[in-house]
Amino acid sequence: MAPRCVDGPVHLAGLFIHPVKSLRACAVASANVDALGLVGDRRFLVVDAAGRFLMQRTLPRLACIVTALSADTLTLSAEGAVDLRVPRAPDPAAPLRTVGIWQSDGLLAEDCGAAPAGWLGDFLGVECRLVRIGAAFQRPMLKPGVTRPGDVVGFADAYPFLVISEASLAALNDRLVARGEDAIPMNRFRPNLVVSGAPAFAEDTWSRVRIGDLVLRAGGPCSRCVITTTDQITGERGREPLSLLATYRRDAADPTNVNFGQHFIHEPKTGTVRVADPVEVL
Repeated sequence: MAPRCVDGPVHLAGLFIHPVKSLRACAVASANVDALGLVGDRRFLVVDAAGRFLMQRTLPRLACIVTALSADTLTLSAEGAVDLRVPRAPDPAAPLRTVGIWQSDGLLAEDCGAAPAGWLGDFLGVECRLVRIGAAFQRPMLKPGVTRPGDVVGFADAYPFLVISEASLAALNDRLVARGEDAIPMNRFRPNLVVSGAPAFAEDTWSRVRIGDLVLRAGGPCSRCVITTTDQITGERGREPLSLLATYRRDAADPTNVNFGQHFIHEPKTGTVRVADPVEVL
């Protein structure tokens, strides 16, 4: 049976897709799943002239770009710019560009063309390209001891799912407010699945969990970075919550890491997940 707490059964309270890595997320009521994770999640990437991925760590202005998905189109919006629309579907005729993200190099992605490159370059102030996952893309997960044959990922950092409980954020915000700091929203942590009804940091202990059609296997904790200090609306950067998290959420195995949230891998690789789905710890 699913664990319970004073707020009632544990359930999925929020579901978020990040169409372009490091750009703003979309809240959705339901999402299908394929081999790479939530359909539409991090299927696009902004890269520099050398093909290396750009991210909010070094370019916080990325947070100011709004994303929206229709059945066929990715739309990017930003203050002072005309909306940009890009086809979601892979294009066999698109030129391939070799790109790299973290330790994954030599990935083949489809270049989305000059118009998206110019739009992003003008807004960000850097030379860049927008690329999309297509038929030539292959990226196995690089986590020995955790991953299995068939575990692949798109343009996410390392895993297809990030789970955080509302209670974990509430516990952090209690500490922030006690310090005289402002509470922060969940979007600072850019999760896919937000769970309600579980105790704070219960997700740290889950090795396998069922949410709707999905069965998820734990991949390990999410080590946080300066992106958590970046306002996801304005792109402005502060000190918290990273400074506070460093006082009580350091990884016991590697104290250089400060953890918040848990990565998960889905099995099987199909299904649908919906807000309000029950969460069952297996």
